[in-house]
Amino acid sequence: MNRSYGAGEMGRPPGLAISPRLESRRKKFPEGSPGNELQKSARKNGPDGKVRRRRVGMDMTWVTDRIAVGGGIWNADNMAAVSRAGITHIIDMQIEFDDTALAGPHGISVCWNPVDDDFEPKPAEVFVRGVEFALGALEEDGTKLFVHCAAGVHRAPMMTLALLGVMGWQVEDAMELIEGRRPAADFAEVYVQSVERFLNGRG
Repeated sequence: MNRSYGAGEMGRPPGLAISPRLESRRKKFPEGSPGNELQKSARKNGPDGKVRRRRVGMDMTWVTDRIAVGGGIWNADNMAAVSRAGITHIIDMQIEFDDTALAGPHGISVCWNPVDDDFEPKPAEVFVRGVEFALGALEEDGTKLFVHCAAGVHRAPMMTLALLGVMGWQVEDAMELIEGRRPAADFAEVYVQSVERFLNGRG
C-alpha cells in the first residue's frame, strides 16, 4: 500500500551552493563493494577524438545491503528502475519533487521529508520523521530503503548519517562508510552538527 508522509509546502529551492566541507575521512573499501549498480557509463567520442563518459539511468549507491543513497528519481522510467532494484520504501529529502505519485503504481511507500539545502541548521523533527519511517520499514522482512535528494550530495547523506547513528554507528564511522561507498557525498559541518544534536537529544 502506498503511503506518503509529507511535511507541507516549502519554499522554492535555492540555487546551487558549495558547502563548507569537513576534512575528508574517506577510506578505501574493498573491490566489489556495492556502488552505483543502477548507473552505467556510456562511452561517446567527442569532437576532439577523446572518449567521453556520461551517466545513464538511476543514480543510486548501496551503502548497506538494504539502504541506498542517491539523487532524484524525477520520472516513471527511473521509478521503475528503483522498483526493479528491490526498493520498497523511499525517503525523499528534496523540496523540488514529491515521489508519491510515481511510486504508487509500484507499491513503494514514500516519506516525503522535504528540506532546503541552504546550509542552515536542521531541526530534530526532520530526522525524527525520516528515522521513524526508516526503522519501521527495515523491521519488515525483505524491505529495502532508498534515501535521496536532488543530487545525493548533501541532504540524503545527512539523513542516512542520522539513520545509521540511531542504528548504533558512531558518527565518524558512518561518515566514512557513506563517503567510501559514495564519493559524491559532501558533509557540510552545519548538517553534521544538526545530526549530532538530534542523536544527543535522543538520550
